[in-house]
Amino acid sequence: MGKKIFVDLTHPFSAEIPRWPYFDKPVIDNTHTMAKGGVLTQKITCTMHTGTHCDAPRHVMEKEFNGKRARYTHEMAVDAYTGDAVCLPIEIEPWGLIGPKHLEAACAKVGIKPSELEGMVVCLNTGMHRKFDDSKEYYHYACGTGIDAGKWFVEHKVKCVAMDSQALDHPLHTAMGNNGMTRMNLLGASGRPITEEYIEKFGIEAYAEFDKETYIKVHGKEAYDKKFGALEAIGCWGTWEPCHKYLLGHGIVGVENLGGDLDKVSGKRFRFYCFPLRWYLGDGSMARCVAEIDEADVNKVPDRVYTYGGNI
Repeated sequence: MGKKIFVDLTHPFSAEIPRWPYFDKPVIDNTHTMAKGGVLTQKITCTMHTGTHCDAPRHVMEKEFNGKRARYTHEMAVDAYTGDAVCLPIEIEPWGLIGPKHLEAACAKVGIKPSELEGMVVCLNTGMHRKFDDSKEYYHYACGTGIDAGKWFVEHKVKCVAMDSQALDHPLHTAMGNNGMTRMNLLGASGRPITEEYIEKFGIEAYAEFDKETYIKVHGKEAYDKKFGALEAIGCWGTWEPCHKYLLGHGIVGVENLGGDLDKVSGKRFRFYCFPLRWYLGDGSMARCVAEIDEADVNKVPDRVYTYGGNI
């Protein structure tokens, strides 16, 4: 065993950090300054799901699959987001829906059997972390997971799933598409709603995965109930963030916006550390994510340089 080093897997935080389309901008102010008081004391106001962060079940649901009230951050085990990990390099077309075939191909590529994932933290490297910015490319057009990936993770009893994109779910499974109480259906680069752009690119059958009414129209109510019925049975809207809910509802927590030097550990096994605030009644928390890995195992790639917020 060689020398162990730490690799940062966290996007840097600032008032200008890219954030989800309808999140508030972080406000950073000073209570004390060096010139006035001889000390620097700052305060931050922002949504806790900004930048690299972890979710608790209560973030997306009222009840878990065991029928109990969904848990808050303080109710999760201290090591819920920490453990032995593997980073799976996901190969998928832009805006694609990650499913079992992509996950199994990634496992084969790194030489790990899906059955070996039990109790592990699974980090996904889709390449989206390299595009982290205030942009449609990162938020509207990210690839992402859905109900089938969620079921796959549960089947293989993983401990935590850490995504390098805007959310555990594909953007069209979120309120950016035709889901959620806001149902924003944001305008894409063409000036038309992203739902229309997706249908044009992939077809109505592919789009149906993201839209309850369309799925039932295309495949029928029986097929919808077979795929999404377990979520509907506990009071969840099936196509609204189904991977979030399927994972969290089974006690598998998630990390979003994984970043930093993720490419240095892609395809590798390591120890993953992520600790949210010990926040009573919290729904999630910004966190520092770090990989501990043998120095000799680190991929030889350049250090990550961030360009958002005016750094050219």
